[in-house]
Amino acid sequence: MTEDNYSLTTEFILIGFTDHPKLKTVLFLVFLTIYLITMVGNLGLVPLILMERRLHTPMYIFLGNLALMDSCCACAITPKMLENFFSKDRMISLYECMAQFYFFCLAETADCFLLAAMAYDRYVAICSPLQYHTLMSKKLCLQMTAGAYIAGNLHSMIHIVFLFRLTFCRSHQINHFFCDVLPLFKLSCVDPYINELLMFIFPGSVLVFSIIIVIISYLCILFMIFKMKSKEGRGKALSTCASHFLSVSMFYGSLLFVYIRPNSVKEEDKDISVAIFYTLVIPLLNPFIYSLRNKEVINAMKKNIKKNF
Repeated sequence: MTEDNYSLTTEFILIGFTDHPKLKTVLFLVFLTIYLITMVGNLGLVPLILMERRLHTPMYIFLGNLALMDSCCACAITPKMLENFFSKDRMISLYECMAQFYFFCLAETADCFLLAAMAYDRYVAICSPLQYHTLMSKKLCLQMTAGAYIAGNLHSMIHIVFLFRLTFCRSHQINHFFCDVLPLFKLSCVDPYINELLMFIFPGSVLVFSIIIVIISYLCILFMIFKMKSKEGRGKALSTCASHFLSVSMFYGSLLFVYIRPNSVKEEDKDISVAIFYTLVIPLLNPFIYSLRNKEVINAMKKNIKKNF
């Protein structure tokens, strides 16, 4: 081992996607377009929900916070990724790396709980409409939203605190497009067993808990839909549920594949393409899936456009 390999690393190189000049330009334009659409779609939704009183219901409160967290995830990862397409060194400091992972982990954890809360909200609205305002009071809605943020912050802080027990001396190249913890474990010259254990227990618990709520809620919703007499109403409800469930399945499925599968630390090279889904694609799709197919949101948008123009 050379002398450089023994020295502690305080900066890393994000390898990213490719070094091919033409392909880098194409990918830069693609991801820049995705980033801009994501930010406009999500950050446009937040003030719309705040300004429109008709959207001050649990469903839209959850949706607005989901949009905020998707924007947080995009802001944490994409600007640095875009910069690195044309950066000569592609360096990121240890503290920048920690900050990037903190906001990423916060956003993804909060998203898990918010999606579970949205599924439960739809279950109550469809299966118990007469008891909706009792079962889904604004107080409960705010408590569930606050719980998602608290859980996200605690989850992030646990991993960040234990990351500081590691020292990095083997290499300074992270084979990823953002500073994820799994590639960092591979670079550690301290045994990352405790970190790997925590990475299995906490994300596993968050995902299993929220997935169970989502699955049970959607199964109950589907059962209620099939009891509907109107074919047209059944078709619309199935179409909406199918699009929602597809988005949720892609999100949870990609996270499970990357963080919970066996040997996830050793096989992180396979994770880059999957990571694109939960860091870039899902935040892009969510505003279209949950908002732009919704008549109330579209009407609120038209109303505000007419007011301002």
